[in-house]
Amino acid sequence: MALPVIGPVAAPGIHIMTFNIRRRSSRPGGPIADRWERRRALVAEMLRAERPAVLGIQEAMPDQADAVALALGEAYRRLGRGREGGGRGEGCPIFVDTARFDILAHRQVALSETPEVPGSRGWFAAAPRTAVIATLRDRATGSVCDVVNTHFDHVSPLARVRSAEQIRRMVVKGGRPVVVLGDLNAGAGSRPLRVLLGDGLLADAWSRAAVRRTPEWGTRPNYRRPRADARRIDWLLVGGGIEVDVAAINGEAVRGRWPSDHLPVQAVLRLPPLS
Repeated sequence: MALPVIGPVAAPGIHIMTFNIRRRSSRPGGPIADRWERRRALVAEMLRAERPAVLGIQEAMPDQADAVALALGEAYRRLGRGREGGGRGEGCPIFVDTARFDILAHRQVALSETPEVPGSRGWFAAAPRTAVIATLRDRATGSVCDVVNTHFDHVSPLARVRSAEQIRRMVVKGGRPVVVLGDLNAGAGSRPLRVLLGDGLLADAWSRAAVRRTPEWGTRPNYRRPRADARRIDWLLVGGGIEVDVAAINGEAVRGRWPSDHLPVQAVLRLPPLS
């Protein structure tokens, strides 16, 4: 049985997680540790132990998103679809515990010069990239926030910078407390992170946390034991007065194996009170 690093959290705290679950591969002869049929139960067991109120995942093929939905249960609603035209292909959906939050609005945009065109790509990206944006009202406190979940391109440095600029514009336009989740394929001090964090509009939840439950693991150990001297490329950012009580980078194996080549990044947040 998986042991939680954070686990269920009582209001007004909000347990939130970002997790690249690793796209299901059809490539023959790949590493055994990478095979979805071996990892599916591990992902489900970890999520059932942690029970985040808001979860953003990346690299989820439709059947993988279905497996996550099944693990979380009927109280959770999935927001977002695949990144290709018609909603096909991998995506970065948000899962919301509707016992805790009302979903006021949500949408998905392409990270490109034509964000309203599904499947569009920009700036020499290797694949279409998307962001899912949800506006949520905390049923415990009445506070409202935006949650953005995204996955930046792994090939084009220009695409990562332009995607960061696009996310920043969305945060400014929203004008609400905000959480940005995602695999940004960029480490601390990189240009995309400087765009997002440069003037204090957003802050790194790990750096802001009052308590850190784990070492500062690199977030892509590739099914190996996590290391503290490796890069964080998966990020949980906050803005608009959100407080961070606890942060964690979940390097725990489940029954001796890791659920993904990436590690979940988790935090317990508190939204600013209603004015």
